[in-house]
Amino acid sequence: MNKRTQISLVISSAMLAFGAAQAQAAELEVTVTNATKGIYFTPILAAAHDSSLFMFRTGESASAELESMAEGGDISGLSSLIANAGGVVVENPATGILNPGVATTFDIDTGDLAYLSLGAMLLPTNDGFVGLDSWKIPTQAGTYKATLNGYDAGTEANDELAGSMPNPPFITFGAGGTGVETAVSNAKVHIHPGNIGDSNAAGGISDLDSSSHRWLNPVATITIVVK
Repeated sequence: MNKRTQISLVISSAMLAFGAAQAQAAELEVTVTNATKGIYFTPILAAAHDSSLFMFRTGESASAELESMAEGGDISGLSSLIANAGGVVVENPATGILNPGVATTFDIDTGDLAYLSLGAMLLPTNDGFVGLDSWKIPTQAGTYKATLNGYDAGTEANDELAGSMPNPPFITFGAGGTGVETAVSNAKVHIHPGNIGDSNAAGGISDLDSSSHRWLNPVATITIVVK
């Protein structure tokens, strides 16, 4: 083999390797819209990761880190867990609460990581969260859209009582409810059935208002632009 052929092969191999690296890397523009009428999202956590990592799995018990997010809106544990395992995280892109009907847009450089996940607590709920689980990032540039469901972490009974969930000033709770549930009915992560609520602000079974705090899935829309 002459030197010219050797050099050509080396250059071709280098170009193929560079092209493969370019194909794996993905810069994403992500828009999340709260599609509910009266449910709020706590600070969002978005993460790019590989197939060995996940934020949550339906049908499995919630991790302690997921429980902290689902019951109190604390994303720090999940964020650290994913980042320490080599994932890329974006914390709180909406800089606080994402109100009903409002959207937030952010960028995430996924590098060679192939999956995208997202989560945030739903308020008011006991342990509900909006979630995207290990969405396979397309290798082809384009705009991709999906809807997101609300999930139940299975870590707390859905009693719908003010004393069992965060009480932010922008949510008006009733009082004196006896509790919709008294025990956890499903201890695995599963699709949330939605709040029940009632119309009795000083009693009834729930401290949530059935006219404003009821909801059905999906709870969000997501638009992902792969650049």
